[in-house]
Amino acid sequence: MAPAAWTFLSNHGHVLVALAQDPEARMREVAERVGITERAVQQIVRDLVEQGYVEKSKTGRRNEYRIVEAAHLRHELEAGVSLREFVGMLGRPRA
Repeated sequence: MAPAAWTFLSNHGHVLVALAQDPEARMREVAERVGITERAVQQIVRDLVEQGYVEKSKTGRRNEYRIVEAAHLRHELEAGVSLREFVGMLGRPRA
């Protein structure tokens, strides 16, 4: 049986997990890990920042990202799950 072409998480979820695993990752690195374009990652990060799920700060010439752990998932089925719980389950730091 061929592997399915779909995944359980959206690209927004994948980018969130990637940033939780590596807060100093460059957009290019996140794009490679998620399997989407750098431009798509930039738009997703912008969405996550605008909606209050991620905070972005400058460290020298690089950006650093912090997941807002008290924020909750948006869909009513998961609205009781905080980003702290979500990231804790999926976003273990890279080895």
